[in-house]
Amino acid sequence: MRLLPAAGAAATAFSALAALLCPTAAHAAPGDTITLPVQDALAALPVQAEDRTGYERTKFRHWIDADRDGCSTRAEVLIIEAVTDPEQGANCSLSGGSWYSPYDDTYFTAARALDIDHLVPLAEAWDSGASAWTAAERQAYANDLDDDRALIAVSAASNRSKADQDPTTWQPPAAGYRCTYATDWVAVKTRWGLTVDPAEQTTVAGILKTCPNEPIEVTLAR
Repeated sequence: MRLLPAAGAAATAFSALAALLCPTAAHAAPGDTITLPVQDALAALPVQAEDRTGYERTKFRHWIDADRDGCSTRAEVLIIEAVTDPEQGANCSLSGGSWYSPYDDTYFTAARALDIDHLVPLAEAWDSGASAWTAAERQAYANDLDDDRALIAVSAASNRSKADQDPTTWQPPAAGYRCTYATDWVAVKTRWGLTVDPAEQTTVAGILKTCPNEPIEVTLAR
């Protein structure tokens, strides 16, 4: 059945409004929030070979004190993610408290036993587009407290086992966390406009096929 002209105009106006309220990844701008199924989000990521030429970890200034409250980004993540709140001492030293490391399904009661992992490692970000960013953009990426998927407190052992690997060669030892890990990987790459390489895309797609195709909500950082 064909729409009458007035109805067609109304439908067109509604579609335009919907696009404004929930822009697609292809037409969104920094600061926009998009929502789409995770498999669609993965499919929307550009596929490109990686290039680590020129990478140095120091090109991502991290663990800054952005709000000048005495606590570095590392400490802020530990405070946010604590299962039992730690006490804060001078210079934001933390004592007591407890944390859960989802990578290996383990609890810890000492902050020093934990690392703060960049879910998408700094080297991986560099390979996937951050080599072309400004120093300020790389600093923002390395200290991203605005999306709770970007930085995660995990056991030092699991973080150092992961190092700068992507899901093609490393996945969390706790198998029950792998769907969340793959979903969050896609969310972080979407947020920062990063690419995926062919093997990475295939691996992540394979993981997600075993998981609910849940919508992810992402506020674009760039």
